[in-house]
Amino acid sequence: MAVNWNKFFLQKSIQGTSLIFRRAFSTELKTDIKGQTINYIKVGNGPKNVLCLPGALGTIWSDFKPQLDGLDRSKFTNVAWDPPGYGFSRPPSRLFNNKFYENDADAAYNLMKNLGMNRFSLLGWSDGGISSLILAAKYPENVERLIIWGANAYILPKDIENYEKIRDINKWSNKMKDPLTKLYTEQGLQTMWNEWCDTMVEIFKNGGDICKSLLKDIRCPTLILHGDQDPMVPLEHPQYLLNHIKNAKLHRYPEGKHNIHMKYAVDFNIRVSDFILSN
Repeated sequence: MAVNWNKFFLQKSIQGTSLIFRRAFSTELKTDIKGQTINYIKVGNGPKNVLCLPGALGTIWSDFKPQLDGLDRSKFTNVAWDPPGYGFSRPPSRLFNNKFYENDADAAYNLMKNLGMNRFSLLGWSDGGISSLILAAKYPENVERLIIWGANAYILPKDIENYEKIRDINKWSNKMKDPLTKLYTEQGLQTMWNEWCDTMVEIFKNGGDICKSLLKDIRCPTLILHGDQDPMVPLEHPQYLLNHIKNAKLHRYPEGKHNIHMKYAVDFNIRVSDFILSN
């Protein structure tokens, strides 16, 4: 299937344009976690704590506006962050290496610990879903529910092909690039994206395993969501997660792509809410 990458990234960037404007109307906070600046927001005062983890290069408002606006704030206390080295969680800039997913997982755990939230659920998209898998495996006593989409535990040859097709940001549309270049500058964006792609290639050359060995350690109920038309993550990945995580279930959106939490925000939020609140 031919992939319209400009269309794929435009869907993400349209949401990303809200970043510039939304900051003026929301209170974002900063904290320090082991020398790393972390930018985050906390909304709602419900009894269920939820942490939202964005995808690659993603931020609070580029990736989770529909959930921060749509999840019931009387039932949930929602925390969203700019992962280390992304968005306004700088300086220092993002350090890419084979451990960056695990580093993000540890930083996310420490953020929730600093906020006094010892029990919480995770909403993890794409790269944030991978870090969520690791976090749930490493800190099972702290994670109540795990919801992931667009995530994978290993890298396939086809995945590398897809990444290489979009390595050069000059192939991206201006509407896709603009929100990110406002954050990172054009040169900074290209450098960061090259480093991300190089890291994926390195992981692949070393066997492609991101977190397969940790899946057995996930104890919490897990909801895997997937868009069947996702150009970045083929169905093999969520199916593997379903088969290797205890107490997991899968819901598929037949026409969905990578950003199902945006395109199907109302249905997505209902499913997530019901899953977190279920006994």
